[in-house]
Amino acid sequence: MRTIWLASYPKSGNTWFRMLVANLAATDDKPVDINDLPERGGIASARWPFDHLTLIDSGLLTHDECDSLRPRVYEELARGADDDEYDEKSEAPPVRFVKVHDAYTLTPKGEPLLAGRNGADGAIVIVRDPRDIAPSLASHNNSSIDNSISFMSDSRAAFCGQGGRQHNQLRQQLPGWSGHIASWLEQRDIPMHLIRYEDMQADTASVFARALAFAGRAATEAEIARAVKFAAFGELQAQERDRGFREAPRQQAGGNFFRRGEAGAWRDELTAEQVARIECDHAEMMQRLGYELSAAPVAQPVKESAK
Repeated sequence: MRTIWLASYPKSGNTWFRMLVANLAATDDKPVDINDLPERGGIASARWPFDHLTLIDSGLLTHDECDSLRPRVYEELARGADDDEYDEKSEAPPVRFVKVHDAYTLTPKGEPLLAGRNGADGAIVIVRDPRDIAPSLASHNNSSIDNSISFMSDSRAAFCGQGGRQHNQLRQQLPGWSGHIASWLEQRDIPMHLIRYEDMQADTASVFARALAFAGRAATEAEIARAVKFAAFGELQAQERDRGFREAPRQQAGGNFFRRGEAGAWRDELTAEQVARIECDHAEMMQRLGYELSAAPVAQPVKESAK
């Protein structure tokens, strides 16, 4: 059993990729229910595996205390601690994909939060133009776009990191859009495969196939084509309209998790001042990833795969 992190800054296409993976096992005539994904592990910041494997109520610990124990949890999961979820070994998928929004950081004890090679065999890192992330993140958090832009440049930002309350997930440190991506691209503990959201949208089947090959997940062309069809953005939006989506945040009043999903939609959602703020904050990383700035030369994008 291989474990692969699906690592991304929030609103970068992580959930879409998971829907593609889930639909590899779909029947010929029916997409997988978005609220019933047949997956293991789910998300790395989930509280239940932590509480179950450590026999400690994570709500009684500080964020740093939880972080110090999280590597042990991922080591156990990588060794198959959740195999009892399946009655027969044949039912277990060959690769365990786990969603991660955490930056690649170290614990207070100085070890990789995600346990390095003991926690996973590799990482698929999904990136997206920060100008498209800003309005999507604002909708997700039920906040203003200006606040989202500030959040994306805050080196101390986090999800579920406020004190004095019990969050539904463990803290996820998000040291700015640029810092988050740099943490994954520059780590040397595990192999990494890079995907740009825009490339996945332009040629979903090819990008998805290369990612599966990196992960060691065999799939036929027919299975990939079916997964692409059943996980099309319009299908995901329709399911959310009909049934809701349990991963949508509670504070997202009246909004949709699967909102627009378009590459370049920022051009009709952001003001010139907002675009300038984002580009000023993240110019170096944007150029590194091949995102063209409004008034700056474009550097060569990083390679899609790196080991």
